[in-house]
Amino acid sequence: MKLLNTKTGLNGELTVPADKSISHRSIMFGAISHGKTTVHNFLRAEDCLSTIALFKALGVTINDDGKEITVEGKGIEHLQAPKDLLDAGNSGTTMRLVLGILAGRPFHSEIAGDASLNRRPMERVMGPLRAMGGDLQGKEGSEFPPIKIDGKQLSAITYEMPIASAQVKSAILFAALQADGLTTIIEKEKSRNHTEEMIKQFGGKISVEDKTITVVGGQQLIGQEVTVPGDISSAAFYLVAASLLPESNLCLKHVGMNPTRTGILDVLQEMGANIQEAALDQQNQAADLLIKSAALKAVEIGGEIIPRLIDELPVIALAATQANGTTIIRDAQELKVKETNRIDATALELNKLGADIETTDDGMIIHGPTPLHGGIVDSHGDHRIGMMLQIAALLTEEAVELNNPEAINISYPNFFTDLSSIIKENV
Repeated sequence: MKLLNTKTGLNGELTVPADKSISHRSIMFGAISHGKTTVHNFLRAEDCLSTIALFKALGVTINDDGKEITVEGKGIEHLQAPKDLLDAGNSGTTMRLVLGILAGRPFHSEIAGDASLNRRPMERVMGPLRAMGGDLQGKEGSEFPPIKIDGKQLSAITYEMPIASAQVKSAILFAALQADGLTTIIEKEKSRNHTEEMIKQFGGKISVEDKTITVVGGQQLIGQEVTVPGDISSAAFYLVAASLLPESNLCLKHVGMNPTRTGILDVLQEMGANIQEAALDQQNQAADLLIKSAALKAVEIGGEIIPRLIDELPVIALAATQANGTTIIRDAQELKVKETNRIDATALELNKLGADIETTDDGMIIHGPTPLHGGIVDSHGDHRIGMMLQIAALLTEEAVELNNPEAINISYPNFFTDLSSIIKENV
């Protein structure tokens, strides 16, 4: 597929897709709660639709009238044994979080995904769930899907997170809601906290003090009304593009501003980006973001900020190729176990276009600025790599062709249409 190009900046207004993390969790919490949950502005992308299909297979009634999703929850105790293999598609969030739910249900189940997901490691989730009494086994004794789960009564644990991972933490929290006793999770670094926030929203009790989280088992959650804000991970591509392209003046509407997700704003502003917040919606943790072109400079990115921008690092790496100086990204080994090894994929594909990126065990060293040129690149089946490469193509004189563009449908089916709408001139 030939990618879009432009001679001018990005201008106008755009509403980015709904937050993927919150969309997933709205279905999960609705399914295990008592009473109806109504979800407004749900992200109808492949990953989130996989979550809906999976909970339908567990006996939950879920309806979509095109405007809102309704989940008829009967409580976690009324989930039913699936008749067939549960399919998580390409969604690591679906699989890892659902393992925490299934580990405590009194029936046998088996879950798998597509070829990409079935290559992603699950021991980081299965380990703590086994420590709680769960019975989970990967394919042929490995840590890879399909995963077989024989549900057991779970017991509370105290667990020190070896890495910062919202998915692992969330799986333990879903298990803890079913476990006997008080579960304590101690985070290495703070990771996105949507699960903790939604436990509160659905009437549960949870204590969060700095990096220590405690939750008692046996709680009954109550269905709620959820409005999903725009996904800052999807907004990230426009934040970088509008910063780099001259004469840009772009407004992104109602973007989620949960502090555990806004690391990209901190980094881009440290690099010199011109990004302002407006129309703050405190109830839904959202705001409009106003972006104008700016000259960027290199920074060093590592430590506690990494969990707050882990999904945005490929497009941050692209921004760094155009920044003055050498940008260092470290402590990002989590990127190796995403939809693909995003450290290697980002460096490989951007270097094809003229970037100067060295990979390290836990990140990248990016020398800038380097002019980018045309070429043939590949998404590696990873939606965020595909979208990042489209933004790179905006900066080149020559054409860029992308193999496997369909991966972008995983989180943003209308990406190319939306981008076209804010490009003044397509060539």
